[in-house]
Amino acid sequence: MTAAGVLFGLAAVSAALCVVGMLVERRRFRNAVLGGTAVALLLAGTVAGLTRLDMAVVDVATALLATLLIVCVLILTGFLLVNGVVMMRREGRRPGNLLSLLAGLACLAIVVLVPLTVVVDNRFLTTLTYVALLLAAWFGFLLCSLVAYAFVYGRVGVRPGVDFVVVLGSGLVRGAVPPLLAARLDRAVALWERERERGGAPMLVTSGGRGPDEPVAEAVAMADYLVDRGVPSERILREDRSRTTRENLVFSRALMTERLPGHRCVVVTNDFHAFRAALTARRAGVNGQVVGSPTARYYRPSATLREFVAILAEHPVLNGVICLALVLLGVTVGLDR
Repeated sequence: MTAAGVLFGLAAVSAALCVVGMLVERRRFRNAVLGGTAVALLLAGTVAGLTRLDMAVVDVATALLATLLIVCVLILTGFLLVNGVVMMRREGRRPGNLLSLLAGLACLAIVVLVPLTVVVDNRFLTTLTYVALLLAAWFGFLLCSLVAYAFVYGRVGVRPGVDFVVVLGSGLVRGAVPPLLAARLDRAVALWERERERGGAPMLVTSGGRGPDEPVAEAVAMADYLVDRGVPSERILREDRSRTTRENLVFSRALMTERLPGHRCVVVTNDFHAFRAALTARRAGVNGQVVGSPTARYYRPSATLREFVAILAEHPVLNGVICLALVLLGVTVGLDR
């Protein structure tokens, strides 16, 4: 069997495992990695298959692929830098708002390093470039896999028959519901009304405690927002103790279980946060799908990067070992040049 055939076979296996994983439990990051691996192997198999063509065709195809890759990297670098500046101007200079800018600067460093290594014959610079490229390739692969799988997960429709619609809090602004949280609540009301039209009688659960700078608990302000939009107060459960997403889900699950054991729910958050919330919901034992509400376009890139970093931080040992192996590989290859 040719190298291309082997790669295509491995791609089919990865794709099959991804599909099986989605059927068994959609809320797993490994499904995203398997799907990304299938695509990467498929592309590698396609490139390997080009070797059977005329060398002139191979040279043209290689040049086109290299040009496309360079253009994509340059566009991505510029986009991240611009978005980073926009985020700072609109949202402030908190660490979480700087991720787009930092990612853009990292891409810019690689864009500068690669041609500089070709021009300057320096072993340290060459080694640094190999290490940077390997780490960038790994994190880029994981990020692309996450974004693609989260997109697919977010397009799965909510099955009818839910007993509760849970809305995760995201912070108040001077005691009022800000646009980000309002989008979650509006989506929750739409789901609640749709379920009622189908003959169901779901309850809404507002989840969020009181922060040090908030006059009331998020759950209370969120419930007031829902009541102002026509939701009867008695159809709302208020979970007002939580401080984190995990506590949102754990405490809300306790409230729902107390009222209706064996329930099924749908959890509402913003679209950029939906998949990580789904991962947390699985670990918290919540029987429900997580759906996202729309987010401002300028806010989404930085928020997605923040979610990506948070998911990586949940597996520090595995990611640390992989990064260390890539660094050692880059150093070994670089010193041999």
